[in-house]
Amino acid sequence: MAAEKRDYYEVLGIEKGASDADIKKAYRRLAKENHPDLHPGDAECEARFKEIGEAYAVLSDADKRSKYDQFGHAAFDPSMGGGFDFTGDLGDIFGDIFGGMFGGGRQRRPDGPTRGENLRISIAVTFEEAAFGCDKELSVARVEDCPDCKGSGCAAGTTAEVCQQCGGSGMVRQQQRSPFGIVSTTGPCPGCKGKGKIIHQPCGTCHGQGSVRKQRKISASIPAGIDDGQTVCLKGLGHAGKNGGPVGDLLVTVRVNPHPLFKREGTSVLYELPLSFVQAALGAELEVPTIDGKVKYTIPEGTQTGTVFRLKGKGIPHIRSKNVRGDQFVTVKVVTPENLGEAQKQLLREFARATGETISAPTGAADSKPEKKKHKK
Repeated sequence: MAAEKRDYYEVLGIEKGASDADIKKAYRRLAKENHPDLHPGDAECEARFKEIGEAYAVLSDADKRSKYDQFGHAAFDPSMGGGFDFTGDLGDIFGDIFGGMFGGGRQRRPDGPTRGENLRISIAVTFEEAAFGCDKELSVARVEDCPDCKGSGCAAGTTAEVCQQCGGSGMVRQQQRSPFGIVSTTGPCPGCKGKGKIIHQPCGTCHGQGSVRKQRKISASIPAGIDDGQTVCLKGLGHAGKNGGPVGDLLVTVRVNPHPLFKREGTSVLYELPLSFVQAALGAELEVPTIDGKVKYTIPEGTQTGTVFRLKGKGIPHIRSKNVRGDQFVTVKVVTPENLGEAQKQLLREFARATGETISAPTGAADSKPEKKKHKK
């Protein structure tokens, strides 16, 4: 009896104002936990599974949920003018939640318009091309409507026959028993293999497929500021749709080749500037490379290793506004001289004495040179 039934919200363990996503999530979890296949011979588990399915069938349907919220179980009690039929609905529910394990599920009509698949390719660009944008010519193999039959798949002067078995829908309905009674399901028509039509005289070019693969040259505009791994979407340049469906898109993923001098962080360009000891100590006017070319920059005297200078506006353009640019950050690296001659070393010793610095020769410095081995005759 209706009065003996538990509240549907209580069955699913959710609040009355729960969203559709919360209802579906609760049902998915409970239905999997209580599925009879996981508990063979457990009558209580089977009863709970049926109760959970009944609660979901009502609360997942906006109209039925509204009636239930207003009248409770009486809304579906035949003795009170209500009534609820699970036939058909549960097949869709099970197909949605369990991926068709019950042979059900709502399926798209195979003969309906279908959007073409997206076409994905990747291209390599230089650091500068990514920074300032460029145009690239791409060679892609696309699926297109057959030029001879215009996508119908039929030879010239002929048409396809509507499948008598499914009436052109491409789908047929079947019924099967379940723990909840008779469940109606739909599937592709075996007569036309889900196409809704039968081609007796196929097109000689596409062999009845309605589509052919063509190699095409396409010009792609790569926007300024694009970063490694980002994708450009070219609308309507993917594979052709079926049965009048729209064309898919061409997705171009950009790979930026590394630069020998620069690195990138967002819209910033990073550069490491090597300085000699003399340049760092006395200061110098240098030409610093940027992605725009070399610029003059004055290094102040006494500059230390690790000092960072900013070149404003010399970075990467913002991808959404190429007139707005990041900055270039120049990190100084003082290079210690190597292979000094004795005269140069003496000058450094004199410099050390002039600055009051005590220089001690490294222990074993005199013996640091490798000895030549004598070979016995």
